[in-house]
Amino acid sequence: MRSNNRRPSLPKELQTLHIGKLSHEGRGIAHHDGKVVFVDGALPGEEVLARFKTNKGSYAEAVCEQIITPAAERVTPACPFFTMCGGCSLQHYASASQLIFKETMLHERLQHAVPESAYQKLPALSSETFGYRRKARLAVRFVAKKGKALVGFREQHSSFITDMDSCLVLDPAVSRILPALSTLISGLDSNQHIPQVEVAVGDSLPGKYSCALIFRHLQNLVQKDIDALLAFGETHGMDIYLQPKGPESVHKLFPAQTLGRLYYQLPEFNLELAFHPMDFTQVNAGINRLMVSKAIHLLELTANDRVLDLFCGLGNFTLPIATVAAHVTGVEGSAAMVERGEENARRNNITNTTFLCADLTLPPAQHSWLQQGFDKVLLDPPRSGAQEVLPAVIAARPLRIVYVSCNPATLARDAAILVAQGYTLQAAGAMDMFPQTSHVEAMALFVLDPKFRS
Repeated sequence: MRSNNRRPSLPKELQTLHIGKLSHEGRGIAHHDGKVVFVDGALPGEEVLARFKTNKGSYAEAVCEQIITPAAERVTPACPFFTMCGGCSLQHYASASQLIFKETMLHERLQHAVPESAYQKLPALSSETFGYRRKARLAVRFVAKKGKALVGFREQHSSFITDMDSCLVLDPAVSRILPALSTLISGLDSNQHIPQVEVAVGDSLPGKYSCALIFRHLQNLVQKDIDALLAFGETHGMDIYLQPKGPESVHKLFPAQTLGRLYYQLPEFNLELAFHPMDFTQVNAGINRLMVSKAIHLLELTANDRVLDLFCGLGNFTLPIATVAAHVTGVEGSAAMVERGEENARRNNITNTTFLCADLTLPPAQHSWLQQGFDKVLLDPPRSGAQEVLPAVIAARPLRIVYVSCNPATLARDAAILVAQGYTLQAAGAMDMFPQTSHVEAMALFVLDPKFRS
């Protein structure tokens, strides 16, 4: 006899739900007939009318259709496209409450490794909550029925592109050209073959463009289209790049015969860093400046310190550290980023740095440079964390480790490793790198227990 494994059908009528808290993704959490329900658009403490949309077995998903009892923290979203666009998820939540939510998420994760009462909670780092986003990948699709190309973020839980003419989280230099960008692409012969435009923004500096657009195109562009792109770059004062294939195919179109670089400044350290538009850089310039300053403060650097900066990128932390410490070794898995770090050291007349290219996911025995000895270490790994390289870091016995994280889950996992090997989690705090979203970034300080010091 065939067993009946069909899931119970969800109610079709609107259901009254009471929201207890937010999930890590920023959705309201409720319960219905013993099942956990994640509710888009609902906030803690609210009573809502919600429509069920999917049944996942152990949980269900629903959409808030009406607020019966609103939370005190609910605000009217500033963006007219918020309810459709998937670029933001928390604009209906007051900014101060978003920050508290992110702090809560961080400390809940860290409790898996260390009791919350055992370390100092650092004040959260926050800056501008709109107009902050300097890097983005905008989707593009020419829609014949609308007679134009849509350019923007995808709709919530959909592959469709939001029909938007502005974006409040994007840097204003990008937001204000969205209509012109749509008009440009609509008029190209290749308008059906441009799936995305990547944008990158730097600081405004004399004699340099501060914004770059990278057009991905799936077929060769005719001269008419190239001329249109050239004119757009000149009219709007933007660098224009083309990407006919993978990332390695990106090349500059306008202005011709000029170096492919944008720039950002770290005024506290009198530094100006150059980057290619495709390089990884922090999307939020205000938070980046605060983050670099806080990390160097927590390291308690002296003029005699030898510092190791792992996952160093183009030197975002390496070079500021070098203005204080005796020597900094920056290690990064991308050869192109290592070259950029060396370029930025020369640009800023910094001579006490060494940049190395190494795969930090390989066993520590592969890295001879780890035997040099370091007093302090800074870690800024990707979302997967620093688990593979931690044994070698621990073996070097640095006095202080500052860990910058874009994923509280892997930070908590790595914190448990460090604490088990003689380090104390002394302080941790959240950083609001992506306001209006549920994304949480953090910084943590680990100090070597005196009894493990030689």
